[in-house]
Amino acid sequence: MPLYRLPYPDSPIGPLHFLATDRGLVRVLFHATPTTVAGIEKADAGRLALDPLPEAGPHLAALRPQLDAYFDGRRTAPFDVPLDWSLASAFNRGILETLLARVPFGATTGYGRLADWADVPAERGTAAARAVGTAMGANPVPVVVPCHRVVEADGGLGGFGGGLETKRQLLALEGVLPDTLF
Repeated sequence: MPLYRLPYPDSPIGPLHFLATDRGLVRVLFHATPTTVAGIEKADAGRLALDPLPEAGPHLAALRPQLDAYFDGRRTAPFDVPLDWSLASAFNRGILETLLARVPFGATTGYGRLADWADVPAERGTAAARAVGTAMGANPVPVVVPCHRVVEADGGLGGFGGGLETKRQLLALEGVLPDTLF
């Protein structure tokens, strides 16, 4: 089975790189150099027992116009591309799928609230919110699975694998940058 690639160098948040299998989108990379992309692509191909191909493939070809519309402010609907969860643990996948189902474009939620929605055990207390933060940090397909929409309860940004400035830009694009961050 092939591992397809789609470079998206001119996004307003910097260069992005998308990888997909025949099952769906499997990885999104932020701000990666060609050397870094090649290394991650090779590692993912080995981990998933796939052959890397220098082409977009069907899922990524369908994703490009959706990305264009999103970054131009013309798309508020969720991305319509299948996801391959091979690089996510079952626990993280459950949290990420809850995020997709509960937090639409133009909205944010806190780590603790998402933990409640995803049924992360309440006896974990603040550790439940931290577990959600860990799942967001391990999200293999950010932007498409919008972990940037998860913020701190007090209005702070929290973390983001693509960097806090990228998270600010994505939230501003969606019109939900918290006032406390200006």
